[in-house]
Amino acid sequence: MGARVLLIGIVSICLLSGGDHAQAQSATDASEALPAIEVTAPTTGAKPARNRTASRAGRNLRRVFVYPTGPTPTPGSGIDVDKVPSSINAVGAAQIQRTGSLNIADALQQQVPGIVISEVTGNPFQPDIQFRGFVASPVAGTPQGLAVYQNGVRVNEAFGDTVNWDLIPTAAIRSVTVVTNNPAFGLNALGGAVNVQMKDGFNYRGAEIDTMGGSFGRIQSSAQWGKQVDNFAVYGALEGLHDGGFRNFSASDVRRFYGDVGYRNDNSEFHLNMGVADNKFGAAATVPAELLQQYYGATYTTPQTTANRVGYLNLTGKVEATPNWTIEGSAHARMFDQKAVDGNPTETRPCAADPTQLCFNNDATPANGLDGAQLANPFDPNAVLGQIDRTTTRSTTTGASLQATNTDQLFGHNNHFMVGASVDSSVTRFSASAELGTIGTNYVVGGNGIFLGQSGDPVSIGPVSLRTTNQYTGVYALDTFDVTNAFSITGGGRFNHARIVLEDQIGTALNGNQTFDRFNPIIGGTYKISSGLTAYAGYSEANRAPTPLELGCADPANPCIIAAFLVSDPPLKQVVSRTLEAGLRGSRELEIGTLSWKLGAFRTKNTDDILAIPSPALQGFGYFQNVGSTRRQGIEAQVNLTSKELQFYASYALVDARFLDAPQVGSNSPFADANGNVQILPGNQIPAIPRHRVKLGIDYSITDALKIGGDALFVGSQYLVGDESNQAQLLPSYTVFNAHASYKIDKTFQIYARADNLLDSRYATYGRFFDIGALPNFANGGAAFTDARSLSPARPRAFYAGLKVAF
Repeated sequence: MGARVLLIGIVSICLLSGGDHAQAQSATDASEALPAIEVTAPTTGAKPARNRTASRAGRNLRRVFVYPTGPTPTPGSGIDVDKVPSSINAVGAAQIQRTGSLNIADALQQQVPGIVISEVTGNPFQPDIQFRGFVASPVAGTPQGLAVYQNGVRVNEAFGDTVNWDLIPTAAIRSVTVVTNNPAFGLNALGGAVNVQMKDGFNYRGAEIDTMGGSFGRIQSSAQWGKQVDNFAVYGALEGLHDGGFRNFSASDVRRFYGDVGYRNDNSEFHLNMGVADNKFGAAATVPAELLQQYYGATYTTPQTTANRVGYLNLTGKVEATPNWTIEGSAHARMFDQKAVDGNPTETRPCAADPTQLCFNNDATPANGLDGAQLANPFDPNAVLGQIDRTTTRSTTTGASLQATNTDQLFGHNNHFMVGASVDSSVTRFSASAELGTIGTNYVVGGNGIFLGQSGDPVSIGPVSLRTTNQYTGVYALDTFDVTNAFSITGGGRFNHARIVLEDQIGTALNGNQTFDRFNPIIGGTYKISSGLTAYAGYSEANRAPTPLELGCADPANPCIIAAFLVSDPPLKQVVSRTLEAGLRGSRELEIGTLSWKLGAFRTKNTDDILAIPSPALQGFGYFQNVGSTRRQGIEAQVNLTSKELQFYASYALVDARFLDAPQVGSNSPFADANGNVQILPGNQIPAIPRHRVKLGIDYSITDALKIGGDALFVGSQYLVGDESNQAQLLPSYTVFNAHASYKIDKTFQIYARADNLLDSRYATYGRFFDIGALPNFANGGAAFTDARSLSPARPRAFYAGLKVAF
């Protein structure tokens, strides 16, 4: 049994505890790792009622690590990790704190082989997290292929399924698991689900204050406190951050709070947790390569700002109804508010026949005001025109879930059965407007108070006021049956029902009512070859419904400014993924520590995949389109070596993502045809998905007080977005080295320092094409741009130092 504990503990890093005797993390605990759990496990396989007063010596106990099998709100709900027919990916509080970052994406990129992050927005606190070629992004219009849960509540936002990572308080995270090959996590789990579990006063006790500052005006601080009194516990975490950013107009301000009040007794546990956040970002976005070559902190068009606010309340409960039946449930409410301001070039220009009037998209079609009348031209003849697009998104989501778990034996064999259901309803009010203005030589758009009404032929821009309703219902069941002590099989599935209603608040063009239904199955198995080696294999399906944003912008003849101006559109089909996954994982005790490893392969085929397509007719506009089938396949390998003095990890992931059909799509690529289209051929690689990812990290304790460490990341080359035909130059690969050190003065005080991008590498994590004729190159005397590449540069070398105080 000891070998089994070592295997799971190292491979999974640290997993959620589900038994009575899980030790609480202490603020002064040097390891800060989640412990193994001990559960009552008689040899008969029955599960007796809990008894907290009984002594450990009087029980038959075994140590078990559990892995989530569904979006349950309470920790410890799942199955023995040895029986999970998929890859194991878990990150604990110690790994998160190791990064010294208030951004959970940094820890996920370090510890999960298949994850890379890119800064599409140009801001490190609003990253795209990409896993196996599927993305969870804060950028509206990005096809979202990952479901994200916080304490069992889905946090993909209602309007575009976006994920605002900045709203999750990092200090309060207990663990994160990246679950694959499991449809129980519902919509958007095409590539998997990111399952975040938060701390509470039962598993965190003590107090800690952590303050750090450094390059680019960074100052951040977090405080957390947890306490248990008899059957009650309370926990709270507060975070604040300011970062000036290394690019123009890219400052960030983050303020977050999370709290939990809990109660538990011998056979039940209840929690009320809540959170608020108020964050503001300068999202500098991509910048033309020609500007970047002259100044690494350049921006293209500004302002580009985002303000996110959220407030949520969750009530969760878990009751052992009988020794073998456990009932869990939750009820939640979430309010999300986002305001975005985006300066852009404009298709508005003086009319050819009468320069005192304004036209849109060409020299003859009138540009109208809010009253429907053609706008007079108030601008200087030499002015470069632009527009400031403003959007507001307000969503209110309520929902509930209920799950029952049974551990009765079946035909004399151990069996774990789970059945559950969830209901979520969201109402979103979305509005957009466009203010005309002029663009200065610093690419700052200054508004002049004139707003565009419905303009263009076909109508392509104008004020938007839309009310949407999302109703998502899911019913799922999974069963894991032990055929033998070594061989377990898992089967089940989930039925998803999605109803999306669009109600135009100005006219009727955006009205729509669509329903999407699908049952997604799962089947898999594990075989424990020896005490230190397990094989697994599984097959599953998942789906995602088109979002209200996608449904409101799906007609090539009526393109929109993505995430801003919606028009009447044809229906889109839901995306369906089919995943096959297999691999091995194991561990072995060595003289220098415990060695653990995993090796796996996956293959996912999407049908009716949805992409955001640039319009060949209107620069800066686009639409969403089903592009047929795509495939993502690859391998993942990871090794860990852990001892008291040394922690080492290394991983490699290959992700091969390709189109399987031959659609023609719009593009700003210099290789586009005369109509602004590129032809995709079967086998073309999907842009923005690097094939290779290599990660290394080490921490060494020179003494009990002094620790040093470092990590390295290599990400392979990738095609730019818009180069679906694979004809242009690739975005180059990059390698980044980081280092850190800490010294524990005593049990209370610790100082630490870190250096990011130690070699000051200059590279981009994301790239796309832009319209080189939209604006002049002011940095080159107003000449025309000649390079169509627009890149998102990564942060240069940075140094930080901090102080941690634990009580």
